[in-house]
Amino acid sequence: LLRELADVPDGNRGAQFHCVLALVALGQAAKVRTFEGICRGRIAQAQAGRGGFGYDPLFWLPDQGMSVAELPSETKNRLSHRGRALHTLVDILKVAHG
Repeated sequence: LLRELADVPDGNRGAQFHCVLALVALGQAAKVRTFEGICRGRIAQAQAGRGGFGYDPLFWLPDQGMSVAELPSETKNRLSHRGRALHTLVDILKVAHG
């Protein structure tokens, strides 16, 4: 990835992770709800950090001043695309089930 983007300036290296979770409620009429989570950042010029997996060392979060691989687990889970989608789903379940 870094080799492919070597000539791409920082301003053009925007990226995002996107997650969609689906919840299916079975019954007389099956109901499907989807929950999205997006984490926006950019592709860094070099790897940073040892945590996470996949593109985490290359995915730079300007608001955090570090890559996803450098974030503490709790922060990563809160900010990640998966975490955001899951938190929305959980909030809906809490409301539905008191």
